[in-house]
Amino acid sequence: MITLRPGSDRGKANFGWLDSRHSFSFGNYYDPAHMGFGTLRVINEDKVTPGQGFSTHGHRDMEIISYVLDGSLAHKDSIGNGSVIRPGDVQRMSAGTGIMHSEYNASDTDPVHFLQIWVLPAEQGIEPSYEQTYFGPEDKQNQLRLVGSQDGREGSVTIHQDVDLYATVLQPEASVTHTLGANRQAWLHVAKGAIKLNGHDLTAGDGVAVSEPVALTLTGTSEDAEVLLFDMAA
Repeated sequence: MITLRPGSDRGKANFGWLDSRHSFSFGNYYDPAHMGFGTLRVINEDKVTPGQGFSTHGHRDMEIISYVLDGSLAHKDSIGNGSVIRPGDVQRMSAGTGIMHSEYNASDTDPVHFLQIWVLPAEQGIEPSYEQTYFGPEDKQNQLRLVGSQDGREGSVTIHQDVDLYATVLQPEASVTHTLGANRQAWLHVAKGAIKLNGHDLTAGDGVAVSEPVALTLTGTSEDAEVLLFDMAA
C-alpha cells in the first residue's frame, strides 16, 4: 500500500528566527495519526535566519541525522566535535547515554535550510558518537546513493538501526527504481522540486508511506528534484 502525506498537511511552527514543518508529531504539534513511521520518528524541515539557531540542549537514545539543502549549519557537541555542515554532507549523531549539542546558522547573511531526522536506535544506552560524510552531486545525480545504513557499507554513515537511507537528485525525465523486499517498509520524502512516484505527482515537502513489497519508480519532473528514501524493517 502506498499512502501519500501532503507537505501542506504537516505541522507548523514559526518563531521568527525558525520556520519549521513537521512530518510527524513534534513539539507543540501533536497528531496521533502521525507519530512516526516504523523506527523513523522525526522529519523536520527547518529554515533558520542568519546568525540564529538552537542553543545547547540535550538528547538521549536517538539517532539524529542532519541533511543540509541550502546554506551552512554549525554544530558543536559535548563529546568534542565541532563542524560546519553544508549541502552534500550527511551528519549522524548517536545520542546514546546522553549528549549536549548546539546547531546554529553558520552564516551572518544567508539563511540555512535543512532536514532534521530522528531514528529510534535498535539498542538504548550506547556510547554517544558522531560521523559526517560528504556525498557530491555526481554521487546522487539520477541514481539512488546509499548515504546511511546499519553497517556503514559503501561509505555511508552508520545508523544504529535497521534502516537504509538513500538520496537522489533527479533531472527531468530521469528515473530510478528501488525494489522494496519482503518484511520491509519505506518512507519517501521529497526535499526539493517535483517527481512522480509510480504515477503519483509529488512536490517538495510531500511524504509517502509504503507498507508492502513493491518496485518504486521515481521520475524527475522538475530540475534537480532531491529525494530521500528510507528502507526499513517492517
